[in-house]
Amino acid sequence: MSTAVVTDTNSGFTVEEGKQLGIFVIPMPVIIDGKDFLEGVNITHEDVYAAMAEGKDVSTSQASAGSVMDVWDGALKTYDSVVYIPMSSGLSGQCETGRLMARKYGGRVKVADNRRISVTQYQAVLDAKKYADSGMSAEEIAQKLEEDGPDASIYITVKSIEYLKKSGRITPAAVTLASLLHIVPVLTIRGGKLDAFERVRGMKTAVRHMITAVHNDLDEYLGRHPSADIIVAVSGTMTDPLEVQTVVEAMKKEFPDYEVFYRPLSCSIACHTGPGAVGVAFMAVNH
Repeated sequence: MSTAVVTDTNSGFTVEEGKQLGIFVIPMPVIIDGKDFLEGVNITHEDVYAAMAEGKDVSTSQASAGSVMDVWDGALKTYDSVVYIPMSSGLSGQCETGRLMARKYGGRVKVADNRRISVTQYQAVLDAKKYADSGMSAEEIAQKLEEDGPDASIYITVKSIEYLKKSGRITPAAVTLASLLHIVPVLTIRGGKLDAFERVRGMKTAVRHMITAVHNDLDEYLGRHPSADIIVAVSGTMTDPLEVQTVVEAMKKEFPDYEVFYRPLSCSIACHTGPGAVGVAFMAVNH
């Protein structure tokens, strides 16, 4: 049986990149001052950052049921089944919505909740495509992704916590205190949920703490899986290409034994982090 891999732009894949790799990518909605856009279709990262700089109301929402099912229906014209990989159920209702819709497809659509987002979700989608090309069924792929989901961790820090305040992730009182003390949060996503990891002074300190945390996670993971293939990923909403290059080169020096790649955070995630966010992650590449 042939299996189509479907995800959305929260994974870091663009619609065009998906087409090149044979992956179906659903563009996520971005809302600016009440007007709806679709990531990579009629709005870019630069548009989102510019809107934020101008103080516009920037938010996101789940993809509509119709847009998701249109992609599934299109895939099922060519493939026997679909495995759908949305962001973690701990961060969005998209996964549960997908499972409800999948009931209408008589088992031909399987939704994989592998509790990941951004660069770790990106790698999971690549893994899923590899599994599909090897002949695994949608059900087998979904099960494998969910088993392998915890084999990753991600840390992120933001330049300004104002956007976390707007998204309801932090209280106004905490914003005021953090601004006075020049404190920035380090957040972690493990097990599919966003949690506070540390609060430190300044972005440089935050990045150092994230690097240490990834080193510690790697040591712990490799202690249990010494022969695992590991990838380190960098993500963010950095607007200066030189800054991106500097961060990536620094990570390559920190993790010389592993492949390191960079992907920008999706527009829908950038709505919550604002410009200047930096994330570091590791993930095991499972075979």
